[in-house]
Amino acid sequence: VQLQASGGGLVQAGGSLRLSCAASGRTFSSYTVGWFRQAPGKEREFVAAIRRTGGHTYYADPVKSRFIVSRDLSKNTVYLQMNSLKPEDTAVYYCTAGNPILSAIATSGAYQHWGQGTLVTVSS
Repeated sequence: VQLQASGGGLVQAGGSLRLSCAASGRTFSSYTVGWFRQAPGKEREFVAAIRRTGGHTYYADPVKSRFIVSRDLSKNTVYLQMNSLKPEDTAVYYCTAGNPILSAIATSGAYQHWGQGTLVTVSS
């Protein structure tokens, strides 16, 4: 499966952005889809995921109650709605697809397919 992330940009603190991750080649119904981010000088970190079965969602603590991950299987697209953005949310955001076990859902190495990343910059 090929992944294409989009929707990044520059936003002021407190604002919102919606990222999209479109898939081609295979449908997202076959995969758990995760969002990770990497800020300059930092390691890539888990943000959110939506499971293949049941569409259950999982979030990293720093983004809980602010970010929402969802999917539209008819469009083969997964979204990351980001609200109340903070300067510390500034990073390149990557979508990824795979079939991690639940205990590894926040582990980047558990995913097989990665998009190219989209830059989110939050100004203070």
